[in-house]
Parts: sequence; C-alpha cells; structure tokens
Amino acid sequence: MKKYILSLFLGLTTLLQAQNTLSGKVTDANNNPLIGVSVYAAELNKSTTTDANGMFQLAELPNGELTLTFSFIGFLKQNKTIEKIQNVQKLDVILEETAFQMDEVIVSTPFTKLQSQNVMKVDRESVKTMQEKGTATLIEGLATIPGVSQISTGTSIGKPVIRGLSGNRVLVYTQGVRLENQQFGDEHGLGLNDAGVESVEVIKGPASLLYGSDALGGVLFFNPEKFALANTLQGDFGQRLFSNTLGSSTTLGLKTSTNNWKYLVRGAYNTQSDYKIPDGDRVTNTRFQEMDFKAGIGYSNAKFSSVLRYNYNNLDLGIPEDGVADQTTAKKPAFPKQGVYNNLFSLNNTLYFNNSKMDVNLGYIKNDRSEFEDSDVAVLHMILNTFDYNIKYYLPAIGKVETIVGVQGMSQENKNLAEEFLIPNAKTNDFGVFGTGIYDWGVNSLQAGLRFDYRHLISEENGILGQEGYFEALNKTYDSFNASLGYKTSFVEDLTIRLNAATGFKAPTLAELSSNGVHEGTFRYEIGNPNLKTEQNLQTDLDLEYKISHFEFSVSAFYNHIKDYIYASPTGVEIDGFQVYDYIQNNANLYGGEIAMHIHPHPLDWLHFETSFETVTGKLQSGGYLPQIPANNWNNTLKFDFTNNKWFQDGFATLNVSTTFSQDKVSGFDIPSDGYTLLNMGFEGKVKLGNTAFDVNLNGNNLLNKTYVPHLSRLASDGIPNIGINFILGVAFKF
Repeated sequence: MKKYILSLFLGLTTLLQAQNTLSGKVTDANNNPLIGVSVYAAELNKSTTTDANGMFQLAELPNGELTLTFSFIGFLKQNKTIEKIQNVQKLDVILEETAFQMDEVIVSTPFTKLQSQNVMKVDRESVKTMQEKGTATLIEGLATIPGVSQISTGTSIGKPVIRGLSGNRVLVYTQGVRLENQQFGDEHGLGLNDAGVESVEVIKGPASLLYGSDALGGVLFFNPEKFALANTLQGDFGQRLFSNTLGSSTTLGLKTSTNNWKYLVRGAYNTQSDYKIPDGDRVTNTRFQEMDFKAGIGYSNAKFSSVLRYNYNNLDLGIPEDGVADQTTAKKPAFPKQGVYNNLFSLNNTLYFNNSKMDVNLGYIKNDRSEFEDSDVAVLHMILNTFDYNIKYYLPAIGKVETIVGVQGMSQENKNLAEEFLIPNAKTNDFGVFGTGIYDWGVNSLQAGLRFDYRHLISEENGILGQEGYFEALNKTYDSFNASLGYKTSFVEDLTIRLNAATGFKAPTLAELSSNGVHEGTFRYEIGNPNLKTEQNLQTDLDLEYKISHFEFSVSAFYNHIKDYIYASPTGVEIDGFQVYDYIQNNANLYGGEIAMHIHPHPLDWLHFETSFETVTGKLQSGGYLPQIPANNWNNTLKFDFTNNKWFQDGFATLNVSTTFSQDKVSGFDIPSDGYTLLNMGFEGKVKLGNTAFDVNLNGNNLLNKTYVPHLSRLASDGIPNIGINFILGVAFKF
C-alpha cells in the first residue's frame, strides 16, 4: 500500500535534472561509520539519513552557499556551510560524542546558526520535550521554559509572558509568518495547537530589528514539523489522556516526499471538561473543545525552494464567571463562552543566485472571534484579516562579513459584525526596512543592525457620543528608528560570553487607543486614550555559558528601560457595576534574569540533575510596581535513564520539584500571592512489539494535590485555585 501511494505522488511530480549532488560519509572520532545521522538542508526543506556505511547523498542542490546540519543522538550537532557547492562533490564529517544534546539550529535569528555560534541568546525547546512534562496545551509547555510564564484562565486560556511583558509586546510567529489573533485581550489565548509543531524558539528581549512593532518584549517562533525524508512515506498517531479534566488529545499525520516534491497533512482534536481543584470541586465552565488541521506542500530544486502551508484551528471555550458552581463533566462549553476560528496560509520561498539568495515569505490569517453571553447570538463578533510579507536579501559575503537587507510589512483590517463593539472598525498598515550584518573572526562575532518602521492606522467613528460603544474616528501615524549591537566571544575554552544591546518599540494598539465598553472576558469597563505615544525601549543582556562534557552552567541578566509604557489603571469609578480602567503611560524599568545548571556525572551516566531559577522585577519610574509581573520560580529535576534492549528502549524517569515564591511586589490594584511548591513525576520510553515501536509516557502533576493560586491567574481575584492532581497517559507510534 505504501508503495502504491508513493508511486501515485511520484506520478504527479515533474522532476528536473539535478545540477549539483553532494555525498559523503559521517563517522565518529574513531572512524566508525554512524548509521541514521540526520542530514538536513533547512533552506530547501530537504533531508536524508546516513546508511549502514555512514554514507549520505543529497541531490538538486543550488550553486551558491548552502548550510547542512548533521545531528545524531549522543553527538554534538554540526553546521557545515559550503560556499560554492558546485565545486564540492564530497563532504566527510566527523561528529564528536557528548553527554549533552543542547545545541540546536536557530532559525528565528538572521543567519541560521547553531545556538553555540549565535550572537543572540535564544532558547529552543521541542514540543515533544514539553509534552513529556505532562502539559495539556502549548502555552502550558511554554511556561516551563525559564523566563517564560503565562497569564491563565484555568486550563483553557493562556497568554505568554516573556520576562514580565505580554500581550502585543510579545510577537508570535508560526509557519514563518506573524500570528495575529486580537492578542491585546487578557482572555485571548495563543490560538495554536501543538500538533504539527516541532519546536519553539524564544527570543527574550527586543526583536524589533528583525520583526518590527510588537516585538518589543520578545518573540515566540514556532517551527512547523519537517517533511518526510526523500522517497519515503510516513504516518504517525498520538493519543494523550488526562485524569483531572477527563480530557483527551488526539493527533494523526501523514507525509511523503520525493527528491523534489513534499506533502503532509495532520489533524488533531483536543477536548477537556471543567478542571478539578484539590478539594474535589470543579471550576465551572473552564471546559473547552479544539479542532486543528494542518497541510503543507513543498517543491525544491537547484534554483528555488517553495513551501505552502495551511492551518485551520477551531476553538470553543467557556468563560468561567461563576467560580465553583454547577458540577458537571460535560465537554461542551456553557454560556458565556468564546468561539474562535483561525485560517492561516503561509508561503515561504527561497531563491538561489550564484553568490547570494533571497527569502520571500508571505502570510495571510483570518481570525474570527465571537463572544456569547446567554445565547447563540454573539454579543461581540470581530473578524481580523491580516496580510504580511517579509523579504530578505542575503548579499554576497565580503571576506568574513555577512549582510542581510530587507523589507517587511503588514496590512490589517478589523471588522465588527455584532451589535456591541469592543474596538472600532479599523485598518492598519505597517512598513519597515532593515539591514543587519555579522563579522566573525576567531572565537569572536560582532553583529549589528538598523531599522526604520512606519505605521498608519485609520478607524471609523461609531455609536453615540457619551455612551458606551462610542468611538471617535482616528487617523494616526507612528514611526520609529531602532538599532541592535551584539558581541560573542570565548575568553577561555568552554566559556561563551554574549553581550547584547537593542532598542525596540510598540505602537499603541487599537484597544489601547479607543476601547469604550465592558469586555465580557475581563469583566471591566475599559476606556482607551487616543493620545497615547509609541512605547520605546532599550534593553541590555549579558549571558555567560560554561559547558564541558558532564557539566553545563549558564546565567543571563537583563535590564530593560521602557519609555511611555502603556497599561490599564483603575479609576475608582464604576459604570453599571463594572470597575472603570483607563489606559495611561509612564516610564518603566524591568530587570532580572535566569540561572540554569545541568550535571550529568561520570561514571553515573544514567543520572541527570537540572536546576533553574528565574526572576523579574517591574517598576514604574514614578514609583510603584508594574501590573502582572510573574513571581520568582526555582525548578529542580532529577532524571534517571534506563533501558532494556529487548523490548524497552530510551527509557527515563523524572522527579520534578517546582517552587514558586510569593509575589508581594505588586501594583496598587494587583493582588499579592502566596508561594507554593509542586511535586511532579514522569516516566517515558519506547516499547517494541514486533516491528512496531510505541512511545509511552506517564506523568503525575501536582502529586501532593496542593491548593495554590498562581499570581498571573485571572481567577486569582476570586481566590479560585489552580488544577489539582492530574495524571497524563500518552501513547504515540509511527507507521
């Protein structure tokens, strides 16, 4: 059957004559061939593996520069950049053994280097690793990365927070394009399903030079799953079950590739009941249902590479407003609730010239968001259409200097279709131009860049002056110059030092400029300010990394000054029983960092100990603290490796103790929170039954059934605890 389907795809494929073919052998330091080494050309979305003799071959390669990544479990990853591939027919590679597998290729920064070679510190985490921790949603997994947390509403809604900044200060990229989903609202979730996502890269700091407005606080860059190896057909199925919410998460994928063409499809379904708190009660209407579909088709040859991807996400989720009330295990959300539909198209292209190349990335997303009070008639219905483009030209290298220039922009339209308006009908247009370069010499790298951005926003007048829902017409323009400078070096062997300084900006959002009404999700009356200025910041980062065979230590520190920081402040006035919040501005400072250590003692090669600590403080320059700043966290994990070569492989067990400290450094309208410690355990391995191998994992989270209220929980004001003890069973296999 596999051969039949593969032959069908081959029959649809028009093959071109290969212009360049590269082959070689991959061995270890003792010249032993390595079998199954992954050889990946990210720009071409093309990959292969080494055979029984350690040999590999890639065809249809471009004439100019190409970077290949060689990766194998237990060995250091290597990037091999070939300047003139037409002059190279053979490439032999020697991989070095290591106890760690931490180095990854970073694609969210301009020059696609391994993290060890990157000037900017970027954290990369695979979705599989996050799922191994027993997380139910993608945002829960993100919150396990040091420096990243979430503003949550139970288990159904979560918004990412990077070093104390969230909302439109954190830009999300998926499938190579920006994700726009009305993220200004605290109750508006991420809007992504983890099925079909391979990994996430986290830039903790201003990335406005690379991405423009809304990247002032950082970027979450989600990498989609890779296509299948050339001339193969692959399928996979995964199922996870959750005891606390009586929930399940299912995914099914199929993909195939020829030398030139690539195809994939994936579906996922996630459903959860109201979550149970430690005393046994369920928090009413925290249930949700989610359907997700992804598809992709790609083509590459020696001249260009092109990938078209599509993602449809349908999310139906409840809005908890009654606390612990009706007790049910139903999956269908009750009123009030949200219905969110996302359609996302991305087209990623790379064009190859003799000594240079160009990336052309285009994206379109339609975000359809409705909120319902007590019937199927939406009280709020907003449609946000966004088209964005990102064009980068990689100039021919001049000696050891690499340079990129580019243009980037977005055209966005917001429409209201219901009687009530939270924000007006409006159109936004962004345009940016930038250039960045890197100079490498010895163990040193210097990277710098400049950028200019322009935003034009027009909104319509709506409603009756002086009444809820009235919006005056706006015609605003904003512009900003930004720059970045980074330096990486190794003063001594095994010690890497990074120092970065960058400016960033965020133009006021439509909600901050013009809100005038009660939001059904936040239960407060918000009033915008049309005179708000652009936020502008300067952040400095210092990162130290020390890494040897069985020990790794890193420390990162940052200081972030934000001019004209925008936030909602209570006025002390009520309208129809709802507290009124005005959007105002003040200068602000945020500072803190992360410390992490990983010990893999020899000869106890089966034992790992990982520990990390993260802290951030946010203050207004005029006095007082910023709202919604996460509490300090100390996370400790023991990992035990074990295996049985007959039927059980790659097994490990984990014991995790996560301590979140009390948070009393709060703004005048935040609520202080108490500290708490959670105990979690996990078990995972690969079970072999005949020719089929199953990945099995079992997690127990909050094993002591601790009653706790996270500081950034939107249910904290009502004293509603977070989820109690929860067991997660996962099974996945390939076919």
